Amino acid sequence: MASGTLAVGGLSVSYGKAVQALREVSLEVPEGTVTAVLGANGAGKSTLLRAVSGTLPFHRGSIEAGEITLGGRRLSGLRPDAVVAAGVVQVPEGRRVFGRLTVEENLRAGALGARDRSGAAAARERVMELFPVLAERARQRAGLLSGGEQQMLAMGRALMARPKVLLLDEPTLGLAPLMAERIGETVAEINRQGTAVLLIEQNAALALRLASTAHVLEVGRVTLSGPADALAASDEVRRRYLGVGDDDALEPRFQRPPTLERWAG
Repeated sequence: MASGTLAVGGLSVSYGKAVQALREVSLEVPEGTVTAVLGANGAGKSTLLRAVSGTLPFHRGSIEAGEITLGGRRLSGLRPDAVVAAGVVQVPEGRRVFGRLTVEENLRAGALGARDRSGAAAARERVMELFPVLAERARQRAGLLSGGEQQMLAMGRALMARPKVLLLDEPTLGLAPLMAERIGETVAEINRQGTAVLLIEQNAALALRLASTAHVLEVGRVTLSGPADALAASDEVRRRYLGVGDDDALEPRFQRPPTLERWAG
């Protein structure tokens, strides 16, 4: 295992005694890569990120089996602040910026959990280069930003902690297509700069374009796993997540022969 690999092994999660949300889920996010997770609503995608980020108890959930590690260090069971300090930071679905605080204040809040606060100035510079609009809006209240700008701020706030792994939960949800593409381009740039990404994204075509590896979650289980372009070329994924019929042409990136792993259900 690579030194910075985020690894989820045999993870089972329940909410109370009645609902088992994840069943023996295993996946890896190697250092410096993008891994995508696809699935319908209720498949367990957000639960997976909650388990990794340590926020599962806030939703009355618990890990029943399995473990989560980063570079061999156990993360499962840690408090959310300890997970952030270890280098894993989540951008939650719905952005959830501090609406009454300014853009600048939101970014400062993101640096509070950083592994090394001495790098806050460099982190801020990186954020402003990635999202120039945040520099223009630095003194504006976050609640007055557009949806796309709030998403940029949420991602920028997370980057202030200088994560090794960024957890993105539906970053383009509710955004116009042009803004969604801009967010996608920024995710690619964040990854090129060395940050690994675990991406949950309802826009499957975008997710598969960004990722090197992808997994399909169905009712809490990983049912399909493999290279992202191989999944995109699979008839099953094309029909269910890309809205493409068997005879429709795909972009050149998605035309490699599939080599997929199917997991026993």
